[in-house]
Amino acid sequence: MSFITINNVWKSYGDNLVLERLNLEVEQGEFVSMVGASGCGKSTFLNMLLGREQPTKGSIVLDGETLKDEPDADRGIVFQKYSVFPHLTVLQNVMIADEFSKAKVLGWTFGSSKKVIKEKALEFIEAVGLTPAVKKYPHELSGGMQQRLAIAQALMKSPKVLLLDEPFGALDPGIRSDMHELIHDIWQKNKLTIFMVTHDIKEGFELGSRLWVFDKVRNDPQAPNAYGAQVTFDLPLSARANKEDLNKMIEKVSSN
Repeated sequence: MSFITINNVWKSYGDNLVLERLNLEVEQGEFVSMVGASGCGKSTFLNMLLGREQPTKGSIVLDGETLKDEPDADRGIVFQKYSVFPHLTVLQNVMIADEFSKAKVLGWTFGSSKKVIKEKALEFIEAVGLTPAVKKYPHELSGGMQQRLAIAQALMKSPKVLLLDEPFGALDPGIRSDMHELIHDIWQKNKLTIFMVTHDIKEGFELGSRLWVFDKVRNDPQAPNAYGAQVTFDLPLSARANKEDLNKMIEKVSSN
C-alpha cells in the first residue's frame, strides 16, 4: 500500500468545479512539486492534504487511515507569508507548539519538561542555521531568516508530511537558492514526504523528485466552471538529470 493514496478526489464550491478525477499514489519520502496556472487548484489540493478543506467526493488516505478533517501533528506547513509570532523570540517561536501540547491551560511548561522541549527546539534551530539568532525577535530577522524560522516551527512536531505553499516566492534570488539547499538537505536527512506548490517551473524541476502539473483537460467556453483541473503530467525527476534534459522537460511542460 502506498503511503498516500488519492482516491477519485473531486473538489467544488457550489457550481464551480475546481478539481476532478484525481487518482494518485505517493510513496514515503517522495518530494512532489506541483505547478500549474493560477486558479487551477494547487493550493486547494494542498489545503485538502492539510485538512483545512475536505474533498467533495473521494478520499485521501495517509499511512492507511483517511485524513482527519482538521490539521494535526502529522502534517506541517510553511506558507509564503511567514507564520511566526512577532512577540516571541526565535527560541520561543519554535518551542511554543510543544509547550501548548504539554500545558494546554497555561501554554507554558516548567522544569524538566521545559528543558526537554528547549533542547529539541535548539536542535531544529541549528538545523535551519538560526543558532546565532536564537534570542532575536522576528522583526530583527531578514525574510530568509524568518522563513527558516517557519520551517523549524513546522518540523518541531516531527510531521510525517511537510507541505510548502509558495515558500520561497517572496525571497530574493540569492536567498532563494540558499533556501533550496536547506529544504533539500532537510528533506533527505529527515526522510520527509514533501508537497510543494510553486509558480516557478524551474524550481519545481530542480527541487522535487516528482513533478505534478495541474491543468484542465476539458473546457467549455459556455460554462467555464463546469470542469475541474487534473494532474496532466506526473513526471519522475532525477537529481542527476543534466541541464539539457532538464531544459527539454521544462519546455515540454511550459508548452502545454
